[in-house]
Amino acid sequence: MKAPEFWGRDPTTLDRLLIAALAPLTLIFRLAGSIRRLVVRPANAGVPVLCVGNLTAGGAGKTPTALAIADRLRARGRRPHVVLRGYGGSVRGPTLVDPIAHRADQVGDEALLIARRLPTWVARDRVAGARAAAAAGADIVILDDGFQNPSIDKDLSLIVVDGGYGFGNGRVMPAGPLREPLAQGLARADGVVVVGEDSVDVAARLPFDRPVLRAVTVPGPETRRLRNRKVVAFAGIGRPEKFFDTLRAIGCRIAGSWSFPDHHPYAPDEIARLVEVAHRMDAVLVTTEKDLVRLPPEARDLVDHLTISLEWLDADPLDRLLDRIDPRSPRPDPVPGRPSVLDGHAGREDGNGRRR
Repeated sequence: MKAPEFWGRDPTTLDRLLIAALAPLTLIFRLAGSIRRLVVRPANAGVPVLCVGNLTAGGAGKTPTALAIADRLRARGRRPHVVLRGYGGSVRGPTLVDPIAHRADQVGDEALLIARRLPTWVARDRVAGARAAAAAGADIVILDDGFQNPSIDKDLSLIVVDGGYGFGNGRVMPAGPLREPLAQGLARADGVVVVGEDSVDVAARLPFDRPVLRAVTVPGPETRRLRNRKVVAFAGIGRPEKFFDTLRAIGCRIAGSWSFPDHHPYAPDEIARLVEVAHRMDAVLVTTEKDLVRLPPEARDLVDHLTISLEWLDADPLDRLLDRIDPRSPRPDPVPGRPSVLDGHAGREDGNGRRR
């Protein structure tokens, strides 16, 4: 789905009326989440579990963050595997993803992207997925998403926030983008990763005792061939405009742009129309790496793409958090950058979100 515009802006009079009309549904959504956390007892996976989640619907940057954390753990000598639900795929799992044999409609686009870099499991049952990863040699499991899932005991939970979007209008779905009330979610988080410039002052809304990790997304090597090119861009991600802004930032001249819902499964005729538009405009047709894996195989050679990675502005706060679940491993070389907010207190959470 596409996020409604009123989720991310100061409410107009019409927005306020709509939010009021949605209030009963918001109450039901909040109540369902609270009941689930009360009745579900979290199970232990047998290895440390690090959750990379968010509080809002849509693309905050969880997957690049999970990959960057995995790189940090591997530099410590650890063997991380990633476990995720496989949104948009049909496989229930636990299944080890094969980036060559599997398709996006089987395991989801995010699983295919991550599996190109490290062992990745799709599992609707996160506990079963984590235990399968441990049996296959993982000594730490990274959950890509799953912060609101109380079924698995988490040793460390990080919330990822888009610095340009923040928490939207601050309301719970469907009246806003939040998956749960802000204070309730932040109480269970051990740290917050702010991706990009904090233009909406996310840090001001955070508890003082939660470390803030600053990071930026960096375009990949495709930048060299796309710079100064005329492009027709399309994306079916949480916030397509972020992709279009990135293209502008690297010097692309956007002749046209098309937004699709997140995880949109592209039909051959949709891509054929976009290829025709780009040809007519004498432009390069370009999309995201996540979208590319959802294209029909025969169309992928007709579309260019841009990859992104996440870089820490200061890795020390992350290393201090990782020390809590990995105290014996040597830290990797420090990454220079600007300082972040100092470390705060955290611990394991029980099924009710309480610290222990």
